[in-house]
Amino acid sequence: MINGILWVLGCQLVGEVFVRSLGLSIPGPVVGMVLLFVVLSVRRPGEVSGTLRFCDGLLRHLQLFFVPVTVGIMVHASELGSQWLPVTGGLILSWALGLVTVAGLASWLQGRRGVRVRSHD
Repeated sequence: MINGILWVLGCQLVGEVFVRSLGLSIPGPVVGMVLLFVVLSVRRPGEVSGTLRFCDGLLRHLQLFFVPVTVGIMVHASELGSQWLPVTGGLILSWALGLVTVAGLASWLQGRRGVRVRSHD
């Protein structure tokens, strides 16, 4: 499992260094996550690999990652209340863009696999 932690943190570190050295406005961990995806796609680790065991452990305790967000919302509740229109617009727009992106990606991946969805007439 230590090996898995090192892969995840190493990819995050490389992503952070990459973003800071180029002055990009993308979060470093996002670039690291994409890098980890590429590494896992190339390496194809087995089910008992340390990386997958570590990630499964993180997913089991995913609810703990929402605690800082909840505290931030409670601390800035008055500011969020005064800016309700842009916050609501941003939430709705980001939700819609995420939905369209996932639908397009799922459709594209099904087309690559040759899976056809039958319509129910």
